[in-house]
Amino acid sequence: MTTNFGGPAPDDRLFAEMADFVAEMIDAGVVVATGGLDMKGTHVSASGGKVTLTDGPYAESKETIVSFAVVDVDSQEQLLELTRRFWALVKDGEGDIRRVYGPGE
Repeated sequence: MTTNFGGPAPDDRLFAEMADFVAEMIDAGVVVATGGLDMKGTHVSASGGKVTLTDGPYAESKETIVSFAVVDVDSQEQLLELTRRFWALVKDGEGDIRRVYGPGE
């Protein structure tokens, strides 16, 4: 069995290691939010004032975001270290790092 992002399905070991990793980040005070996302969804695009809605799930797994983590770190280096540790646990897949802007930023 594979996950929707092409890697092996998570096993009990991965769930335990990920729980420890997330607990460590919570204890360090850097986690703002984490969660899984439903494979179903609606893609929204707008052009020239016309809004187009396309229902998922999507044909290609690379078009789907399956989970997220929002962290509040002190530096880019700290963010990249957490990212490296996450992917060392997961092993295979793809992701994006994006800055989240709050009010007044």
